[in-house]
Amino acid sequence: MTKNIFPDRGSVNTEDRSRLTGVKPQVFWFYGLSGSGKSAIARRVEKTLIEKGMLCYWLDGDNLRGGLNSDLGFSAEDRIENIRRAANAAKLIADSGVVVIATFITPLKENRTQARRIIGDIFNEIYVKCSVDICRERDPKGLYVRAFNGEIQDFTGVSSPFEEPGTEIFTIDTEKQDEKESAEKAIEYIIERIIRD
Repeated sequence: MTKNIFPDRGSVNTEDRSRLTGVKPQVFWFYGLSGSGKSAIARRVEKTLIEKGMLCYWLDGDNLRGGLNSDLGFSAEDRIENIRRAANAAKLIADSGVVVIATFITPLKENRTQARRIIGDIFNEIYVKCSVDICRERDPKGLYVRAFNGEIQDFTGVSSPFEEPGTEIFTIDTEKQDEKESAEKAIEYIIERIIRD
């Protein structure tokens, strides 16, 4: 932070806004390979929470790359910056008193550590597990075909690494559960953490 920037805070804080929204603001960071089902699950989670009267917002990686992060590529440096911006955006949205459902590939442990460091205690990891082979079969965006043909460089799971988390991280295995079951599991986990006392 430069010496000429002076962060300011209003007279209303996160707790004040949380009382209005009725939820504990939290960030639920869904990550996994492209095609693992992150976005499909997030859509169901967001809709269900809203239907239950719980204010939330879905922050998606592709949507950010179409706007705020449109100047970034997929080099190691750009991926770090992508997560830095996304984590800061998620933190700001959560500060407004809502629950954030974030979906980003976030391939490396250091990326997840960076997001946790920025967001703080309200950061919750949800690993959406699915093998490269199954993601390649699904290939909803046609990206794996292009990556395996060499048309896309630095593609996670093909020409760029993805580091799986340890067993202590809450995991949804979309090879073993369908989209509905996966979303229900995520919703149960999330609701336990956002209900105000």
